[in-house]
Order: sequence, then C-alpha cells, then structure tokens
Amino acid sequence: MSDKTAGELDVTITHHAQGQGGKYIAEVAGAEHQGYLEWEPKTGLPQEAVASDVRVATHTVVPPEIGGRGIAAQLVDRLVADARTTGFKIVPQCSYVAAKFDENPDWADLRA
Repeated sequence: MSDKTAGELDVTITHHAQGQGGKYIAEVAGAEHQGYLEWEPKTGLPQEAVASDVRVATHTVVPPEIGGRGIAAQLVDRLVADARTTGFKIVPQCSYVAAKFDENPDWADLRA
C-alpha cells in the first residue's frame, strides 16, 4: 500500500547542467513524460560586470499528460530551495516563475 493520498504523485526532481546553464527535470513515477524548468546565467555586454550568481529562469514546461498536478510548482520550489542553499539570485523571466514569485512575497530576497 502506498503512503500517498489520491491525486498525490511520486515526483523526483533532479538538476542537470547544460552548457553554462541548467535544467531541473521532474520525473513522475510510471509516466513517460517529464516536466522541466530551464535556466541560464545572467549575462551582459562585455563591459558590464554581471554577477555569476544570478540565474535567469527562462522556461517551465509540463506536458498536458502530466499537467494540472502541481509539477511546475514543485520545479520552482526546487529552484528556490537551491537558491537558498547555494546563494544565487533568480530573474523570473518565465511567466510561470514570475507568477510564483508574486504569490510568495517571502521569496523577494531571491529576486535579482
């Protein structure tokens, strides 16, 4: 018997480096599809001093087959948790990530 209640999913979120940026991937037990949140480092013109500890959340994607179950929110929560433990700031360029920041005023200190 499972400890999960009806509607609760077994989701594993992992972080993968990609080029200079990265991707958080949400894998749902028993599902073929995955959700993800992509980020890239904030860059500027060569003469600008840009802190390397700023990540731009660019895209959050959850396929319809696994959507509507809070997976996107879990991806953002993981990004925020990593920001707290690692010490980076976030530019919520993705509209979903921006909306979650607006809903969570206690994250204001993490917004770049």
